Amino acid sequence: MTVLGKNLMILMNLRAMNTKTLVVVLGPTAIGKTSLSINLAKHYNTEIISADSRQFYKELLIGSAPPSKDELQEVQHHFIQHLSVSEDYNVGNFEEDAIQKIEELFHRKDKVILVGGSGLYIDAVCKGLDKMPEISSEMRKNIIKIYNEKGIEFLQQELKLKDPIYFSEVDKNNPQRLMRALEIIYSTNKPFSNFKTKIPKKRNFNIVKVGLQIEREILYDRINNRVEEMISNGLLNEVESLQIYRYKNSLQTVGYKELFDYFDGITTLTEAIDKIKQNTRRFAKRQITWFKKDKSTTYFSPENINRIIDFIG
Repeated sequence: MTVLGKNLMILMNLRAMNTKTLVVVLGPTAIGKTSLSINLAKHYNTEIISADSRQFYKELLIGSAPPSKDELQEVQHHFIQHLSVSEDYNVGNFEEDAIQKIEELFHRKDKVILVGGSGLYIDAVCKGLDKMPEISSEMRKNIIKIYNEKGIEFLQQELKLKDPIYFSEVDKNNPQRLMRALEIIYSTNKPFSNFKTKIPKKRNFNIVKVGLQIEREILYDRINNRVEEMISNGLLNEVESLQIYRYKNSLQTVGYKELFDYFDGITTLTEAIDKIKQNTRRFAKRQITWFKKDKSTTYFSPENINRIIDFIG
């Protein structure tokens, strides 16, 4: 039996027990998640929960590629531009807030759409997170400072030394994951892996995961074109206005760090733009790797909406 056939059988059994369904639309950046999720929300007369951690911040109007004003008016979105980069907000906060909002929506909707490219944030909603120790803002600032001064190679070596178990499984090119582990290790003097039970939480609703995929070359062309559009739309001015917040966790991300280097005179503008394109392509590749680990996800072309609706039911 095909993967699609097996997932359809699982869905049929779940629907027999529960009528409430969270439809998760996931995939790498620039693949077309926003357009598809809006069309699905219209079809099912429902609302959208964003699980894109960069789009939470109201100052990141260009570099986070949020839905346009027109798109936001088409369907009610939640967790889009509701925070400031000056605020501290993490995946644990999101899990609590998102589950509360989803359960609220299920009082009047049979389906809710969850969309995003942040794998950890999607997993937080679908599987739940392990309970982690509270980390001081001072520790977080120190870890970010270390990263900016010593680079990702230092983070990798530190984690390999202090927690080889987690190092063997973590995305070693994702500075956010490395910094998160190290801030726990430095604060508790215990390996980060000690806090990971890998026991998923039981949710009281069905979960249907729709993954989007297209040819890699087409995706990379879309990414390159999007970066050029961002530059044309004023990304430089956006980044320059945020320099006072450059060490905030929300700005340790592609599209911002490269332009901070440009404003510091470390690179030319052309080099910075090329770096954004390259790092975004690498980020997309890591997203694809993360999502492919989940065998409960069924993949479609983003343009094949009728087939997707048939699958969701």
